[in-house]
Amino acid sequence: MRYSPELVRPMHEELTRLGFEELRTAADVDGSLGCERRPTLVVVNSVCGCAAGMARPAVRLALQHPAVPARLLTVFAGMDLEATERVRSYLVGHPPSSPSIALFVGGRPVHVLQRDAIERRMPEEIARDLTAAFDRHCGPSA
Repeated sequence: MRYSPELVRPMHEELTRLGFEELRTAADVDGSLGCERRPTLVVVNSVCGCAAGMARPAVRLALQHPAVPARLLTVFAGMDLEATERVRSYLVGHPPSSPSIALFVGGRPVHVLQRDAIERRMPEEIARDLTAAFDRHCGPSA
């Protein structure tokens, strides 16, 4: 299903205000994620309640941590269809999931939270998962 831009704009902006770069095409994804060696957080955003109530708030909390990824990227499932499909192609071994949050290092996923690890959890719990991954992969000793 494809959503109207007016419906999803506020949901996009919730992440772009935090510094996330929106990727809209497969070429955008390949140009940003495919060649990036630094730790990169990618959020597959969506209109569902668990994205609004858990995933985006968890990401906001996690980004307050001292160690954070060097790059922040997002695609919107149901809107950025081509880009979403391309991000999912980088998540080898992980079935498609919206929302999802993935930390990449050297263009490979090192930590992935799919919908089943997001829904029915508090944002603080999800943020703890993310910050533990940030400490392992983004800090000065990583």
